[in-house]
Order: sequence, then structure tokens, then C-alpha cells
Amino acid sequence: MTWPYVLFAFAAGAALPVQFGINAQLSSWLDSPVRAAFVSFLTGAIILAVAAALLFKPLPSGTRLGHAPWWVWVGGAFGAFYVVASIVAAPRLGAATVVAVIVAGQSIASVVVDHYGWVGFEPRHVSAGRLVGMALVGAGVALVRFF
Repeated sequence: MTWPYVLFAFAAGAALPVQFGINAQLSSWLDSPVRAAFVSFLTGAIILAVAAALLFKPLPSGTRLGHAPWWVWVGGAFGAFYVVASIVAAPRLGAATVVAVIVAGQSIASVVVDHYGWVGFEPRHVSAGRLVGMALVGAGVALVRFF
């Protein structure tokens, strides 16, 4: 039953160009992409705090958290970079181009992550079909950017 996950991911993707525009406008009002990203994260953190409180699930023990690999704690840093980069790039590239370039970056990184089985993914080796897919993503970026 993967359709609900596909639809959820599609909705998340559809929200991105709107988020990029909102955050870019906020950046112009605050005179800083970093401040705009901070406000975006603060708003998201408040919403997530409410959602987490509504789940009524106890927190894991400190021992369990202490045994987690170091890299599980840096997701927020990647998120901060992503939001600031989108705020800076979106007004200069336009919504379609910035999304296309981000999708290309995500796609290429995903193939590498899958191939090596990094950050908890099971290895899925690079295949000819995946390489053709990456070439098509690159062609899509060029078409969106230059036409």
C-alpha cells in the first residue's frame, strides 16, 4: 500500500515552490535569507512541537539516544542549508528552474546514497536505467532553464 506515501510525497513536492516564494518574500522583508530561514524553521518547530505533543508517545531513554550514530543529529543542518539555498536561488532562477535544479541535485545524490547504502538505506546499485534516468533529469533541467 504505497499510494498514500506517493501522494504524501507529491503534496510535499508541490508545496516547495510555494514555500520558496514565501521564504524569498520574507527574506526581502527581513533583509536576510538567514533570518527568513530562521523564521521559517521557528514556525515549523512550533507546529511540530504541537504535533509531537498531540502524539502522546513517551520520549526514548537517554541511553538509547546516546547510542545513536553521530550523523542522525545533523539533519537539521542540512535542512537549514536547503532552506537558505532555496531562499537565495529562487528569486534569481525562478520557481521552475530552482525546483528542477534541486530535483537534479536530489536525484544524483539519491543514486549515490542508494549505491553505497549510506545513512541507513539498503544498497541499491547504480544501473544503466538509473544512469539514463539521471541523464533525463539533467536534460529536464536544461529544458526548464533555457526554454
